Amino acid sequence: MNGNREYKSDVFSMLMEDKKRALQLYNVMNGSSYDNPDDVEIKTLDGGISLTVRNDAAFVVDARLSIYEHQSTVCPNMPVRSLIYFTTILSDMLSGRGGEGRERKIGRNLYGRKLVKIPVPQFVVFYNGEEKQPEVQELKLSDAYEKATDDPRLELKCMVYNINNGRNEEIRHSCRWLDEYMIFVNKVRELHYGRTDEDLLVDIQMAIDYCIEHNILRDFLIKRRNEVTKSMKLDYTFDRQLELEREDAREEGFEEGREEGREEGREEGRREERDIVNQLITLLLSDGRTEDLKKSASDREYQIQLLQEYGLI
Repeated sequence: MNGNREYKSDVFSMLMEDKKRALQLYNVMNGSSYDNPDDVEIKTLDGGISLTVRNDAAFVVDARLSIYEHQSTVCPNMPVRSLIYFTTILSDMLSGRGGEGRERKIGRNLYGRKLVKIPVPQFVVFYNGEEKQPEVQELKLSDAYEKATDDPRLELKCMVYNINNGRNEEIRHSCRWLDEYMIFVNKVRELHYGRTDEDLLVDIQMAIDYCIEHNILRDFLIKRRNEVTKSMKLDYTFDRQLELEREDAREEGFEEGREEGREEGREEGRREERDIVNQLITLLLSDGRTEDLKKSASDREYQIQLLQEYGLI
């Protein structure tokens, strides 16, 4: 499997399409109190014509460009991905393409004498995978450089927040829809635990029914039930396949390592044997036993007798 799964908006992305939700999460992450959703300019990459560059959520509030990503698997390459998202969004903004808002076609001014201002970027990842991860961690672009440098000329920092139960609960409790999203995710996990892939669709439907009944993302799930079902199924299928590939890679690496170890052991044994035979040759020559030397070269049993005679084995 390659990394280019069939693209769809995951549930987090769908939720972030709503400006009110985007603004609520922005306020929580920045300690701000903006209250007008119309101040939000959506800049999320949807792939456009090329269908190559997509991200989960991107928007501008008060000259700050927030690029938010949701991850259910561990990905140390988020700074590199974030750099690609940022430069693509920025290029679209400077040329007047994509998104919405008040940007003008100002690309030509990049060669002028007037400084062209750009929004302040912020890169955030919300992690809710099942693999244990720290509550908060900072990923840096410079960590990906092939050669370490104390003074990188280009740096990008990406903050990863673990939003699983017991982690960053202040963020979840301050953003109701994010907390409800995690309740839904955990309900799917709970219902699907120990069951087969064939049961997945039923388990997702049951989780949706539970959340609607308990007023958890109720309106959203009623309106976009089919999309959510397909998205969750694709997420689980992709993550499961990714995990199987990782297990295969670990087993393959283990087997290769074991085989390398066996081969190294065999090679070491061959080196030791050559050393012992060379010692025997030296001893036989020093004793003038050339005929015995010749015979030992073609007679393995006789060679062993000589090795035992000289105490070499």
